[in-house]
Amino acid sequence: MSTPIESEDVKLICSLFSAEEQLVKKVIGELEASLGPVEWMSPGLFFDRTRYYEREMGWPLYRRFITIKGLIRPEGIVDVKLLTNRIEVKYIRDGKRRINIDPGYISLERLVLATGKNYTHRIYLSKGIFADLTLIFHKGSFRPLEWTYRDYSAPSAIGCFNAIREEYKNQIRKI
Repeated sequence: MSTPIESEDVKLICSLFSAEEQLVKKVIGELEASLGPVEWMSPGLFFDRTRYYEREMGWPLYRRFITIKGLIRPEGIVDVKLLTNRIEVKYIRDGKRRINIDPGYISLERLVLATGKNYTHRIYLSKGIFADLTLIFHKGSFRPLEWTYRDYSAPSAIGCFNAIREEYKNQIRKI
């Protein structure tokens, strides 16, 4: 029989992308106002692994990954996703999204993204939000899975997530 134990707190991350670089910066400020200060921000990245969003959002798309200072409870990702959905809706113009915000978290074992879309590998959390197991940490690095989005599988993204995990590991050791 297993003995239930509480999960450790996790590191909140967000991916933001838009055809409008200034909108990405503005929305990062809104996230800070709601979630706390940004602890780390990637350089500006070109979102080019898919053109799936081009019709809705335009092209080219610019991306930033951020982490928020401090840690959250894993189940808190539901409310974060609901917040990011509200922010996305706020910037809809002519029925089209202008920004995409994907929140998730890093733990020692995995990177999980929050989504409102069900699929075979996604686990329902609550309030219409699912957990998408995106990467697993194995043999010293994050590793993609069969369904991992290509942009999260890129060596540059894996490098960022490994560095975030290392900082997270240092944070939980201090607690």
